[in-house]
Amino acid sequence: MTIDEINRRFKYHPPNAVTQDFHNTLRDLVKEFAVNVDLLLPGESREKALFFTSLEESQFWAHAHLARNL
Repeated sequence: MTIDEINRRFKYHPPNAVTQDFHNTLRDLVKEFAVNVDLLLPGESREKALFFTSLEESQFWAHAHLARNL
């Protein structure tokens, strides 16, 4: 791994006018999806909890993509 890549991965990437809109849209879409899945899968289970944990992780990586690459 290069020092440039380490710096890119671990520095703060503040949102700007363009990326802020993408971040907000992404949050809205993921939340809407989560609400619909919760309605589709009644009750609680380990599997459902893991699904939501994975969804949160996926959202994190999508935000990282926006922050680091736009």
